[in-house]
Amino acid sequence: MNSIFLDTLNGKAHSRPPVWFMRQAGRVLPSYNALKDKHTFWELMRDPQLAADVTLLPIHDLGVDAAILFSDILVIPYAMGMGLDFTETGPVFDRPLKDVAPDAVKLNPDAGKLNYIYEAIDAIIAKRPENTPLIGFCGGPLTVLCYMIQGLGTNHSFPDAINYFYKHKNQTKKLIDAVTDLSVEYLLKQVEHKIDAFQLFETHAGLIPVELYNELFMPAVKKMAAVAKAKNTPFIFFPKGLSTGLRYVTPEHADFVGIDWQIEITEARRLVHPEIGLQGNLDPRLLYANQATIQKTLETYIDFGSKNHNWIFNLGHGFMPGIPYENAQFLTNWVKNANWKRG
Repeated sequence: MNSIFLDTLNGKAHSRPPVWFMRQAGRVLPSYNALKDKHTFWELMRDPQLAADVTLLPIHDLGVDAAILFSDILVIPYAMGMGLDFTETGPVFDRPLKDVAPDAVKLNPDAGKLNYIYEAIDAIIAKRPENTPLIGFCGGPLTVLCYMIQGLGTNHSFPDAINYFYKHKNQTKKLIDAVTDLSVEYLLKQVEHKIDAFQLFETHAGLIPVELYNELFMPAVKKMAAVAKAKNTPFIFFPKGLSTGLRYVTPEHADFVGIDWQIEITEARRLVHPEIGLQGNLDPRLLYANQATIQKTLETYIDFGSKNHNWIFNLGHGFMPGIPYENAQFLTNWVKNANWKRG
């Protein structure tokens, strides 16, 4: 495949960085909002043809360099037997684990509940334009467990989940193992259905001290990265909020690491192992500003981009609700047309 995104992941330099965005298949796209007027989120995810169409909207509407599977990180707990509904205010579990005695937790993993996702991947592969790579993904173990324990996706400080990690450390380790085992199977099936790269979204890595994250959750990241590497699938690890804990990420954990907006990209480069590429870290909220302000900030990335060819342009998290579509277009076009001074 002739792809600037895959070339960058594999160490081949180009005249500019590749660009794609988290949450690009939705929110800011008028074409997506038109589909949302006709279908629920669940319907869009569970219909392989609709999921394929949504996945490819940013390729057609924004011109980004890679598509990412349209799905959700909570498909793993759903496949583990937890009743799940996606409401207008966020995901809700029928019975979060905080309401179950730790020694009474019974999970019933059923990998077959994920088959519709592989059908969606097949449909994407069949429909995608030539030379369009597809990124697969799943949620990181901490982030997934926060939702499983807390239940309410509207409270992103997850106080009950964090308390659970401290009070019930042995049970937490068992839950991590269960989530990781199914996530590994999920990764392997995505690879089998021909994704081109894989991203692990650890959206809430910053909720606990880095020492506790390293103890409880980093072994799972290492395990998943090893599985991807064994299949020659580039592995991107996005630990939002890890901050100076980035220095603990090694090539055993990732080929590339996503950087949030809370740390300067130059400082992240200093902290992260030199063999690991970077992805990010533009503050998505910048896109609420006018285009002159956006461009002024973007120009500050030229120096970094000129010197660092193992960098993928992305946001420090996903698109936010209400960001103007025109600004998302402007951002993509600017990255693709700027002079990155790479000789």
